[in-house]
Parts: sequence; C-alpha cells; structure tokens
Amino acid sequence: MEYIYFARPDSNIAGVNVHTARKNMGRNLAKEAPVEADMVVGVPNSSLSAASGYAEASGIPYEIGLVKNQYIARTFIQPTPALREQGVRMKLSAVRGVVEGKKIIMVDDSIVRGTTSKRIVRLLKEAGAKEVHVRIASPPLKYPCFYGIDIQTRKELIAANHSVEEIRQCIEADSLEFLSEEGLIQSIGLKEEAPYSGLCMAYFNGDYPTPLYDYEEKYRESLKEKVSFF
Repeated sequence: MEYIYFARPDSNIAGVNVHTARKNMGRNLAKEAPVEADMVVGVPNSSLSAASGYAEASGIPYEIGLVKNQYIARTFIQPTPALREQGVRMKLSAVRGVVEGKKIIMVDDSIVRGTTSKRIVRLLKEAGAKEVHVRIASPPLKYPCFYGIDIQTRKELIAANHSVEEIRQCIEADSLEFLSEEGLIQSIGLKEEAPYSGLCMAYFNGDYPTPLYDYEEKYRESLKEKVSFF
C-alpha cells in the first residue's frame, strides 16, 4: 500500500521510485482493462501517476477533470459513512467544462469501502459526464491490514463481501475493473537481491507475512457480539 497509496510519488522504496511504479500500474491496467472513452481522469493526488500511465498506454488523452482541495484530510479513515461522504464533497470538485458530454475513464488507486468512489462517480455525472468507467490501479482489497492501517475486519471492505459487478452497481459506474495481483507485482518490479524485497500482498489475498493464530476466531466472535475485537 506504500507503493499504491501512502508514499509520496518522489519517494524511493527498496530502490523503486513510487511515481514510476504507479505509472506502470496504470500502463498494465490499460492493457488488462481497456475501454473506449474520450479521456482519462485521475483522482487527485495518489492516482495521478497511474492515470498518466493508463493514458499513455491506451492512447486516450489525459485531462484534469477533478480538482482537489489540498486542505482536506484523507477520507477513507473517517469513522462513519456520512463523514466520509461529506469529506469527499469538500475535497473534490469536477471540472464541468472538461467532462461534460464526455465518456470518462476514472483511474483511482483503490476502493476500500466504496463511499468515496460512489461520490466521485456522482460528481462526474452531475458535471455532465456521459459515462464513467472506473479503473482501479490495484487488486480488490479483501482482507484487513494489521500493520498500520485502521481496518479491523473484512466486513468493512466492500470487495470482501461483494463481486466486482455488485461493487460497480454500488458505486454507479458504467464499468469497473481492477488491476490483477500479477500486474501489480510486475509494475513494482522489485529485484530479488534488493533489501526488503518481499511485497506484502495480504491486503489482497490474505497471505499474511506473520502468523495471526487467533484472527479468524476473534473475527467470528466479533460478528456474533457485533463489537470490534480490538
């Protein structure tokens, strides 16, 4: 997730530039999930590199169709859906003069709960976009992370409980595709001899690098009690 979302694009992690990795994610996404459209729009800020890569690989022009208020914090960590949606409304604006009457490819880095994606699709359509095709530059996030991200159970993750088609309907997109795990790994391209070269893919496939002996048991208990196990 550092390569996908958290790190600044000018960062280098294990010898890999984050901007380059994200641009590669966009390129591979364009190969895996092409669609006919008038323009590619990135969701500011962490998705802009992937969007530029998608545009280059697809030959579809890249445009600034969304503008970000730089003084609003990340929305996916807000505790309630109402606060997350309010944060999206305050954080982003669609550029009507750019998107009106156009078929848009909206490139984003990930979908966590779906609240943010749904609101952004609505923003673009309210600004007159004819179609909004969502392309995600990472695989579906199906498992909680226990290494620094405040997601505790699978019930919080939309991809853990719904198919891609169900998510598409939920976010009101005209189409939805995710980057494959293989495409993500190839995009980052860590060398075997590089320090800390192992990628943690647990968020996508549940293969945790350290044992979580009591996770499943506690998760089941949390569902029964309807309270967090932390």
